[in-house]
Amino acid sequence: MAAYALCVRDGRILLARSPGPGGVHEWVLPGGGMEHGEDPYDTVVREVAEETGYRIEVTGLLGVDSLRRVSRRRFRPAVDRHAVRILYAARITGGDLRYEVGGSTDLAAWQELAAVPGLTRVPLVDTGLRLWRERPATGRLAGAEE
Repeated sequence: MAAYALCVRDGRILLARSPGPGGVHEWVLPGGGMEHGEDPYDTVVREVAEETGYRIEVTGLLGVDSLRRVSRRRFRPAVDRHAVRILYAARITGGDLRYEVGGSTDLAAWQELAAVPGLTRVPLVDTGLRLWRERPATGRLAGAEE
């Protein structure tokens, strides 16, 4: 379980950069994993502060993204993983942009919305932007796996 924030203002989105597979850096939504017993709302507020230095106000629930993948490796048992990611709309209420030290990201920055398709990013960025634009009443995007 994880919670992420979409902070969009003045045609820009707040993203964090994370080292990806093979040392390639990928842009991600600020957010991350819930601690045991933590409410998802509290998770997103904490994670955004840790990764960007900003304090946020959650302004809405955009949706829930569920992803299941089975990883098969040679000579090892398959690993069945299920990720449930809660996406919130949020606005910045204070703090100063800074980079996370010793965490899962190494840079935070505002990116032009028009530039997002050209960024090396995780698919959740596109899912989040689509939820933000479409605002489906169910919190689920059309075409999501059943």
